[in-house]
Amino acid sequence: MNTTQRAVLIRAYGNADAVEIVEIEKPEPQQGEVLVRVRAAGVNGIDWKIREGYVRDAFPLPLPAVLGVEIAGIVEAVGPGVSRFRVGDRVMGPLGRPGAYAEFVAVGEANLSLTPKDLDDVRAAALPIAAVSAWQSLHHAGPIQPGQRVLIHGAAGGLGGFAVQFAKQAGAEVFATAGSARIDYVRQLGADHVIDYRTQRFEDIARDIDLVLDYVGGEVLDRSWQVLKESGAIVGTTSPDILARTPAGRRGLWFINKPDPALLEKVASDVARGALQSKVSEVVGFDDIPAAIERNRTESHFGKAVADFSL
Repeated sequence: MNTTQRAVLIRAYGNADAVEIVEIEKPEPQQGEVLVRVRAAGVNGIDWKIREGYVRDAFPLPLPAVLGVEIAGIVEAVGPGVSRFRVGDRVMGPLGRPGAYAEFVAVGEANLSLTPKDLDDVRAAALPIAAVSAWQSLHHAGPIQPGQRVLIHGAAGGLGGFAVQFAKQAGAEVFATAGSARIDYVRQLGADHVIDYRTQRFEDIARDIDLVLDYVGGEVLDRSWQVLKESGAIVGTTSPDILARTPAGRRGLWFINKPDPALLEKVASDVARGALQSKVSEVVGFDDIPAAIERNRTESHFGKAVADFSL
């Protein structure tokens, strides 16, 4: 019986050259854990941020560390105390830590959801981080009321695409920023006002905003305060220093997603039956994961990239 597996890891923080594909020991499921044979894994911005050490203070890691944070696959074995899953179940979920880019991963059963039978593994792997984070960040500052004005930065990305749809479902008036080539896509998701960030300044179009969802960061965050109502809030997912950059008297909130298997199952069901759109813009093989991580860093985001382990 083979006790090793292939994995994508870093031994030290660095650039694209720091990522290696190596053989490591196959894990054993511990108390409350499920051993999953990974069939697909989502590619996320957190991968290169971990690789380069940008989040080492927020997420300290023992090195070497396997990268990747969300999976879809099949249950290979269950550890003691596991009650929700059986061998052969198709599952998906966030790990709650790095480690997804490996042929097998041991993950707490509380993080996992059953994959709908009508949803393939590649599409399933695109959901755990983006869909759940979009929902949670949208409601992080408080419930969304019909008629409120929401500005979503990075609306063509995996996270932003879901946020546009969830905000519209909640009855909000949605302003969204995207690149020129993605304008029609974001409008088709339901955005009321799509702003081409390459040719327009969102400050000239968005006014009296109740909530800004900042999935971009940098100077976009700093420019966004001027479009807020006095009672408004900015929720950021890319700027850990948002609190230090929040002007006096304003409300800025840092968001970190939490696993929510029930929410993930509902979203996955909605995607499977076509009630929600999920854009998988790129599918790569296992050997191409390091390059896909780097592309996430250097290129504008359109939907989600997913690694298909069968390729």
